[in-house]
Parts: sequence; C-alpha cells; structure tokens
Amino acid sequence: MRRLVYGLISLLLLGTEVLIGLFGQGWVRIYLGDVLVVILLYTIVRTIIPNKKTPWFIIPAVILIFAFAVEFLQLWGFCDRFGITNELLRIIIGTGFSTMDLICYLIGIIPCFIAEFVINKKLG
Repeated sequence: MRRLVYGLISLLLLGTEVLIGLFGQGWVRIYLGDVLVVILLYTIVRTIIPNKKTPWFIIPAVILIFAFAVEFLQLWGFCDRFGITNELLRIIIGTGFSTMDLICYLIGIIPCFIAEFVINKKLG
C-alpha cells in the first residue's frame, strides 16, 4: 500500500514538474520546480524501497547530496565538457549553476526529513 501511495505522489509531482517546465513563469519556474524536484526524487526512492529500515535521516540526506552534486556538475560545465547536445538531457541535467538552486533543494528536502522521522517513529 505504501508503495502505491509513493508511486501516485511521484506521478503527481512528475506531472507538476512537466507543467512547470512547459508553462511556468517567474518564481514558479525559477524556484518551485527546484523545491519539488528533491521531493519527487524522495518519493521515487520510496516507491522503489518503501520499507527500508535505515536511520531516519539517511534517504533524505543522500538525495540532498545527489541534488547538490548535480548542481556542482553544472558549475563544472558537465554537459558542455561531455558534448551533451540532446536538449532533453541538457534540461534534466541542467547547464547553469545557481546557489539559489541549492537553497531550494534544502527547502524541498525538509518535508522529506520530517516524513522520514515520523515514519520511523511509527515503525519503531
């Protein structure tokens, strides 16, 4: 049941991200998409491994480290250095570093840390 809930939330967030990418403007496109992407990654991981017993902070922390790593790859010019020209891949990976993106990832991961803490308290 938990896997289904996480899967449905993932689909909803993915749809929201696509709509933001296609139609979003202003702060919605600039900031909200980055806040939601770490939550999307969290729900995808939890869809795949819904009952993994780990310390409550591990999964959100790994997702945050991954998001930061991708952002720093943008600073390094990953897409250009590896000759990635596919527009969809360039959008997914990103091509422009921003410290505001890092802040958005931090904001987005907070509900994930809270969810993990609450879930782990209930499961024992």
